[in-house]
Amino acid sequence: MFILLVAVLLALALGHLAPATVLRLRRFAWYATWLRWLDGLFGDAAFWRGRHGVALALVPPLLLCGLLQWWLQRGWFGLPGFLFEIFVLVYAWGPRDLDVDVEAILDSHDADARAVAVANLWPPGDVSQELPRDDARALVEAVFVGALQRWFGVLLWFLVFGPCGALLFRLVGFSAAGEFSALLPEATRAGARRLQAWLQWPTAQLMTLALALAGNFEAVRTAWRDNGGKDWRQFGTGFLTAAAHAGVRRELDEDAEEFAGAGLVATLPQLPELRDAMSLVWRVLLIWMAALAAFVIGGWVS
Repeated sequence: MFILLVAVLLALALGHLAPATVLRLRRFAWYATWLRWLDGLFGDAAFWRGRHGVALALVPPLLLCGLLQWWLQRGWFGLPGFLFEIFVLVYAWGPRDLDVDVEAILDSHDADARAVAVANLWPPGDVSQELPRDDARALVEAVFVGALQRWFGVLLWFLVFGPCGALLFRLVGFSAAGEFSALLPEATRAGARRLQAWLQWPTAQLMTLALALAGNFEAVRTAWRDNGGKDWRQFGTGFLTAAAHAGVRRELDEDAEEFAGAGLVATLPQLPELRDAMSLVWRVLLIWMAALAAFVIGGWVS
């Protein structure tokens, strides 16, 4: 857990201090080459073109990652293994930094720049068809879905399975949506999406719990309950975005009430919903990190 704390802080710092370098580091072109090779090798094989075929794409790189981690931990008091774990988490993070993309939207001064910034915020293949992509409600959803896929999913599965867990979550995401997923047969891609849903569901549950603690507990709990938060059989994450909307709306209402109670007129900044959504994500991350720090300190004390 101490490794996780160090790696998260490093990932956040690098995203701000050297964003171009980090983006160059987080390249997964090798995975596209790997998927093309598998498709050429197995062709019309039934297993490859079935919903479990994604295992052929995932198991070898994960096995290699696990073997490398085991080998590096054998010498030098485990220091190479420690550095490898940090590297993998930083590599699997993102790949773009969420708050940087949010700031790009807020700082955009023309329609073209705003369109590019909004496109960068949305996860690949997950653009809402019901709302305009730059609608305030849709952007709140994009922030929390992005936080789930860029940050918190990687964190949770790193905590469970170490570097292999972080790499698993990232590769499954690439297999389920985006340009890499187009290299997979349709049924294989559907299997990857199902696996992604399984991996995202517990992450979204823990994010919602932290969101309730960070914001208005009752509003978040009600939205979670009314949008399938208790239904573990569906493995959906709609309850997270519903809770995010409820939390943002309640915070903005409370801010307006405070201004009105003081006899002031609230002057809202541009896209207040987007700003508040990013603020809530930061608070959720702080709660996660505080919980991890408590476990680390408790382990040291015991």
